[in-house]
Amino acid sequence: MAERGVDVSALPQEVREQLAELDLELSEGDITQKGYEKKRAKVLAPYLTQTQNLAPPPAYDAQSPGPSSASASAPEPGPSNSSSSSSRHRRTRRPHRSSGTRDERYRSDIHTEAVQAALAKHKEEKMALPMPTKRRSTYVQSPIDNCTPPDSSSSSDDEAVSSESTGPQQSPDTWINSSLHGSSTSSSASSTLSHGESRPTQAPQPQSQQVPPLPAPAHPPHSHSQPSALAEAYAQTRIDPGGGVGPPDVPSQAQARGSRVDLPANAVVRGMSRGQSRSSMMETADGVPVSSRVSTKIQQLLNTLKRPKRPPLSEFFMDDQEEIVEVPQADPNTPRPEGRQIIPVKGEPLGVVSNWPPALQAALTRWGATQGKSPALTALDITGKPLYTLTYGKLWSRSVKLAYTLLNKLGTKNEQILKPGDRVALVYPNSDPGMFWVAFYGCLLAEVIPVPIEVPLSRKDAGSSQVGFLLGSCGVGLALTSEICLKGLPKTPTGEILQFKGWPRLKWVVTDSKYLTKPSKDWQPHIPTANTDTAYIEYKASKEGTVMGVAVSKVAMLTHCQALTQACNYCEGETLVNVLDFKKDMGLWHGVLTSVMNRIHTISVPYAVMKACPLSWVQRVHIHKARVALVKCRDLHWAMMAHRDQRDTSLASLRMLIVADGANPWSVSSCDAFLNVFQAYGLKPEVICPCATSPEAMTVAIRRPGVPGAPLPARAILSMTGLSHGVIRVNTEDKNSALTVQDVGHVMPGALMCIVKPDGPPMLCKTDEIGEIVVNSRAGGTMYYGLSGVTKNTFEVIPVNASGAPIGEIPFVRSGLLGFVGPGSLIFVVGKNEGLLMVSGRRHNADDLVATALAVEPVKTVYRGRIAVFSVTVFYDERIVIVAEQRPDASEEDSFQWMSRVLQAIDSIHQVGLYCLALVPANTLPKTPLGGIHISDTKQLFLEGSLHPCNILMCPHTCVTNMPKPRQKQPVGVGPASIMVGNLVAGKRIAQAAGRDLGLIEDQDLVRKHQFLTEALQWRAQTDPDHTLYVLLNAKGVAVCTATCVQLHKRAEKIAAALMERSGINIGENVVLLYPPGIDLIAAFYGCLYAGCIPVTVRPPHPQNLSATLPTVRMIIDVSKAACILTTQVLTKILRSKEAAATVNIKTWPIIIDTDDLPRKRPPTIYKPPNAEMIAYLDFSVSTTGMLTGVKISHAAVSALCRSIKLQCELYSSRQIAICLDPYCGLGFVLWCLASVYSGHQSILIPPMELESSLTLWLGTLSQYRIRDTFCSYSVMELCTKGLGGQTEMLKARGVNLSCVRSCVVIAEERPRLALTHSFSKLFKDLGLSMRAVSTAFGSRVNLAICLQGTTGPDPSTVYVDMKSLRHDRVRLVERGAPQSLPLMESGTILPGVRVIIVNPETRGPLGDSHLGEIWVNSPHNATGYYTIYGEENLQADHFNTKLSFGDPQTLWARTGYLGFVKRTELTDSSGDRHDALFVVGSLDETLELRGLRYHPIDIETSVSRAHRSIGESAVFTWTNLLVVVAELCGSEQDALDLVPLVTNVVLEEHHLIVGVVVIVDPGVIPINSRGEKQRMHLRDSFLADQLDPIYVAYNM
Repeated sequence: MAERGVDVSALPQEVREQLAELDLELSEGDITQKGYEKKRAKVLAPYLTQTQNLAPPPAYDAQSPGPSSASASAPEPGPSNSSSSSSRHRRTRRPHRSSGTRDERYRSDIHTEAVQAALAKHKEEKMALPMPTKRRSTYVQSPIDNCTPPDSSSSSDDEAVSSESTGPQQSPDTWINSSLHGSSTSSSASSTLSHGESRPTQAPQPQSQQVPPLPAPAHPPHSHSQPSALAEAYAQTRIDPGGGVGPPDVPSQAQARGSRVDLPANAVVRGMSRGQSRSSMMETADGVPVSSRVSTKIQQLLNTLKRPKRPPLSEFFMDDQEEIVEVPQADPNTPRPEGRQIIPVKGEPLGVVSNWPPALQAALTRWGATQGKSPALTALDITGKPLYTLTYGKLWSRSVKLAYTLLNKLGTKNEQILKPGDRVALVYPNSDPGMFWVAFYGCLLAEVIPVPIEVPLSRKDAGSSQVGFLLGSCGVGLALTSEICLKGLPKTPTGEILQFKGWPRLKWVVTDSKYLTKPSKDWQPHIPTANTDTAYIEYKASKEGTVMGVAVSKVAMLTHCQALTQACNYCEGETLVNVLDFKKDMGLWHGVLTSVMNRIHTISVPYAVMKACPLSWVQRVHIHKARVALVKCRDLHWAMMAHRDQRDTSLASLRMLIVADGANPWSVSSCDAFLNVFQAYGLKPEVICPCATSPEAMTVAIRRPGVPGAPLPARAILSMTGLSHGVIRVNTEDKNSALTVQDVGHVMPGALMCIVKPDGPPMLCKTDEIGEIVVNSRAGGTMYYGLSGVTKNTFEVIPVNASGAPIGEIPFVRSGLLGFVGPGSLIFVVGKNEGLLMVSGRRHNADDLVATALAVEPVKTVYRGRIAVFSVTVFYDERIVIVAEQRPDASEEDSFQWMSRVLQAIDSIHQVGLYCLALVPANTLPKTPLGGIHISDTKQLFLEGSLHPCNILMCPHTCVTNMPKPRQKQPVGVGPASIMVGNLVAGKRIAQAAGRDLGLIEDQDLVRKHQFLTEALQWRAQTDPDHTLYVLLNAKGVAVCTATCVQLHKRAEKIAAALMERSGINIGENVVLLYPPGIDLIAAFYGCLYAGCIPVTVRPPHPQNLSATLPTVRMIIDVSKAACILTTQVLTKILRSKEAAATVNIKTWPIIIDTDDLPRKRPPTIYKPPNAEMIAYLDFSVSTTGMLTGVKISHAAVSALCRSIKLQCELYSSRQIAICLDPYCGLGFVLWCLASVYSGHQSILIPPMELESSLTLWLGTLSQYRIRDTFCSYSVMELCTKGLGGQTEMLKARGVNLSCVRSCVVIAEERPRLALTHSFSKLFKDLGLSMRAVSTAFGSRVNLAICLQGTTGPDPSTVYVDMKSLRHDRVRLVERGAPQSLPLMESGTILPGVRVIIVNPETRGPLGDSHLGEIWVNSPHNATGYYTIYGEENLQADHFNTKLSFGDPQTLWARTGYLGFVKRTELTDSSGDRHDALFVVGSLDETLELRGLRYHPIDIETSVSRAHRSIGESAVFTWTNLLVVVAELCGSEQDALDLVPLVTNVVLEEHHLIVGVVVIVDPGVIPINSRGEKQRMHLRDSFLADQLDPIYVAYNM
């Protein structure tokens, strides 16, 4: 493609529009591919001049492992990928095998070609997938230079491989630098401003200029490595030019949690109009520089997501209120079976031969006696040389000795430990077949039941607890093993054998000959004629990983051997080479049982030998002139890889090469390729015999050895689409999506077989339908031992016909194999039940998907072809997950490219979307005993988040197609009439509530005294001068400072005098108070009032983190136009320090007055405001959306609020309360500074920061002073819960007793954190804390205190609401524990004098009580308005003086900006009426509107935090309709990628939303303000400006 290297995002707007139009034409088929390329090249020609001189990337050779894949295409990486035949090179084959670069079970050249063709088709419309961003330190998987190469510029439409990434000569500087050129780098080496470090200088130009300069865009994009530039960008996007306030530099984010900081998102300080909400901000990307890396990636992601999804819209189901998941409508073009009903297929009759033994043990007796010298078994050592040969005589005598020992010599003289019929585990390594044979036959002769299992290697073996389940269900108490094996078992320090996870207690018995006792002359083993008693138990793992034992009766064992002898035509004295595991399946049936029945000489080739010398089995066939060999496809492949080393090998002696996994559809190509190579060595085509087996039905079918020259069996070439719908269609149209299968011969002798539907009742299939093979035969398993329930469904199946009537009496056994009967009654198998993935009603086979993934040249990426495919159920459907092991030397780029190509290939060939693709480091997936991947354990690790992938790609947008329909909001015409019409009356009553009346104060003197707080303080100083109002505690709990009424009055006078003396400070001017929490702050506040100034309390900057905290201080000072700053000596120094100068301009501070050592002066007069409507103070606070707002509080509001609190909490001068809150804004400030002066009670002040050094301070104080009422913040409660949760005993011992606490109120402006308050109450219940004590308050900017749980009034109630309804703004109460229920706690009793009503924020009409709406409040202590520097009066009026659109148009209300609802409870309040409870759900500004529904971030965050133990805090926000989840990782960084699928799953399951981006960050990165609230908008800005330094960013497709 011509436009490689052009950054499309940098092109002029009209060019981009032309390109977009071309793309549209192509996607709608209005233009051919060729025409599209021509036109596109023409449009781009003027911008290509600079990039022409770039060298094309070197093509790489695809390693071609198999002989016939020498022509496998070797496409170049990147968009110029021409995988047409012209680019295929033959390459010289490597000597020896190339360590199994691909798992050759699945190798098929036809398929490889098909996959390459499919990818070539995709090539033109490449998905520009954004590469995930990964912190470089996270995985030291590969050399650092190819750890995170840059990926291509974002919005180009080609593949995400940039031509600039020519490898390691790029320095990180280059990456940083290239990000300035609009190319988005994929390493966060470029996140420059992490953790408040100093600003880096501009990145130097790279030495080798690889990034050609782009044509300069109209305005150069800001580099994100310069915060000042960033601030400019902010200034341009957000600030009113008339304002003239330059914002401070945007703080560098991510301060340590210890220093809580309020961070305004920007300098705009005004009330946000709720109308504009946030949508208008989003379109400007929130003022983030255009070239920011993150936003380009998100843009890339959006472009990818705009591509049409496969299912048409009609298939989406409606999200009904009850949410019935509708099954998507079936496509009328779906292929359906059309054949007649299948007739059961009969095998040839089982011949009766006169000399067949009556039981298998009898055959051994006979050969042991008559042919004692005849060889039975030859075992090989690790080099492949014969180690020993066991003759039939030796096998017989040792087995008899073992049988005798087992029955007579295990216990003491008189006790018999083993009785016939007991189950015994056989634990022998694969390298020791001789010991196993003796143990197996010894058990048969003793009539105990052998249960062969794998040797456990460690306590944590894959599936070891499941093996324990098998041993338990079989009632095994004894294990036989060899001395060598016993020595190798893991031991405890005392030398005992480890108790394996989930295993029953076992007694271990060593069976080496020297420990066996020779039986007395007269003892003979009892050999009855074969009957239906169990002979042995073979283990089998189910799809879920459960290991069950299939019991095989003595008669089934014998009949099976007879049937195999007849089918394979075994003759006495033949030689057989066995490469399979002799403990189960074909290896046991042919290599241990049938061979002894026919006196065959078995040569056992262990797996370890095959690893060292892959040709060993071929050599054994040659040396021993073996007639039969028993192998799997992998052995064929390994031999083929290594055959060059061998000159004189002959396979002419073979009459039968049994391919045990020949039923796997992908075996056909291995068989062909092997024949291709070894025909020259005498291998005859007709000897290859694939077969089909299962543990339950044993051998289902086997191809009989052919007659030389007979025509070879045919192949079936099936359509994958047909297969996915369960029908057989010969593939005609699309040769890419075809599956070639070979037959597995005919049914076994003496068996009856039919095909039934795999799910539901066992209905017979039609002839052209795929179903499960069921078999009736005497030679099959009888049951799952000890599990009668599961047995019935598998071993006792009676097929039914179309009308549901059973076809006969005889039971069939389910084989677990899916297939059909072809022409000539040949059996074809297309997959296994356990590999079946049912996605949206279509069946896919895990093996087929593995084969497709392997055909996408995995040579550079996948380690030894190790790929696992399984499905997980998420949101009412199965989702496909592919996990592969990544080669240690694979680069990030290669891996990501491989993943995106696998996506395309599977989409193209199987027409199914992948949910998740993960790459894990080599050798880390759980292994089965023979080295395969343990699928169910892998799935378990994936679901519990312990897979530790090093690369992951989630594609929920593509594959989740059953989402509920987005809600269309109905336009509501609301007027007074709609009350009659019933628009409103969904609830029975209008949702409103009120606190009790404030009542009148009789005594006029009191009115005067309390009209202004200054007068109240003077009055107290005169009437009760020595009454202590305040006690301040330090971290040790010692009172470091107290203030009586008169002391406070005197200190205030000193400060007032100092203010009045200064020229330039006039009455009515604003004065900033910059103090740590304490009494100085209170004195300065009253000092200002005495002087007639307006105090503004500001949290002081954090000395360790000035760069982040000082700008906020500066901003409030500038915005409030303060004439002066009152502060302490220490803080004065900090404000004038060099460190401060680095962050803000310190020369322009207003007058700074240090109040530590003021002279004792009295002011000439104490100011008295002319009326109570004058402003008393300004309350500044940063909202959770990052808005800095100041509100004006009048003197009337102050006294009304104090009076309201006094009534609610029954405060008077003899009372003591303890306050552990930040005293800078809201209700915290009111309680700290104002309430005591008004009511006269004593306040014990505990600065929250002292708790960080002394956790027990607050609770200890409550106990020591016997406090009845205390006020705290959520952060304090969380500190105590996390820090002291486990120390309640220690606190008890220290005498901490909280039984005195009557009310503990959490002061907040958010939904009550029920989980936290609940766990706090539960944890400290042991210290006497009443479960009823903890409650919450609620305030907002427009009214600092709306609810506060006082001493009177009922306990706060909790309700459970349905989350689905809540998203529709409806409130539906449900039972506790109902699915999708959300517990909400009442926010405290409404304060006296306060009225609230619930209003529709759009129409401003009142709502019924079953609706969620905005809380509006009317009370004498409402704030007067926003303090703004622009004087935007319209905003002010909107928030503070609003009228309802109908109902009661007279009352003036203030809009809180919070959503909630009112419910009438069963409780009564003090006046005897039923109590109306107010429930706060969340801030309106924070809500996310997605799919037409309203979501509250906290709900999604709660789900996310539950998803994995390593997730600490989390936060969500949206950006351009994408949901972004940021999660803090508390565990090790290797857990980071585990969180991505879990977070995606939980949000999809519980909220029906698809996560667009998952960002994993360090603990403490999510900014939290002083009230403990998350600042999500701030986080969003930092994320988009790429300042988070994330551990990992995953972009979900």
